[in-house]
Amino acid sequence: MRLLRKPFGTHGKVHQITPESAGWRYVGFSLYRLRAGEVAAEATGDREVILVMVEGKASLQAAGQDWGVLGDRMSVFERSAPHCLYVPNGQDWRAEAMTDCTIAVCSAPGHGTHPARRLGPEGITLTERGKGTNTRYINNIAMEDREVADSLLVTEVFTPAGHWSSYPSHRHDEDDFPRITYLEETYYHRLEPAEGFGIQRVYTDDGGLDEVMAVKDGDVVLVPRGHHPCGAPYGFQMYYLNVMAGPLRKWRFVPAPEVDWILKRDA
Repeated sequence: MRLLRKPFGTHGKVHQITPESAGWRYVGFSLYRLRAGEVAAEATGDREVILVMVEGKASLQAAGQDWGVLGDRMSVFERSAPHCLYVPNGQDWRAEAMTDCTIAVCSAPGHGTHPARRLGPEGITLTERGKGTNTRYINNIAMEDREVADSLLVTEVFTPAGHWSSYPSHRHDEDDFPRITYLEETYYHRLEPAEGFGIQRVYTDDGGLDEVMAVKDGDVVLVPRGHHPCGAPYGFQMYYLNVMAGPLRKWRFVPAPEVDWILKRDA
């Protein structure tokens, strides 16, 4: 499986990751980069969707309702809470860009349990996590404490320059709740300045999977299994949008053996 996915270009739909193209079962991720006046529209089919206004403003219609203009941050590095919209399976959505904008389409199997609804910016508060150079800042859009989706778990993470994130290394690749849950995951990366780079490693305890990738602004990394820490070099801030899904909408992980002592020390 090719874990590092580059955007198709700089305009229109620049990412389209499906369970079939990823070689897994649950997570889908697409990304639109639109100019003012342009339109993106899709049917959800048998999948639920969370639309995240990564940057810019768009007029949204979905599930037979007009949701008005969503979005107010022009750069993700403003760190403000995103405007998001949940759309259940069996519905349509349409976005018309009011400004140049970036819209993420996060998807997973839907069961029709939840109605269409706005998920932000109300109810999303930037929170600090970690210590020292492991400090990062989180916008939880739809984690398990918000019962707003059937399968999807979605969050944003801001990692300061010179810091680590998704660390201490951990995995969520077994269906054995409550010890651990099976969750596929995508990372949509952004860097500031955009000419920079970050590092992401995806590896298993037995070494059967061990890839270290230089990620650039706009790249997506797939995490089918194993541990998946990220590093932001000095001089470059890192943002990523995480999408997770699996058979159970719970996030339970097991740390890598080599970092277990860090978690115990910092607990």
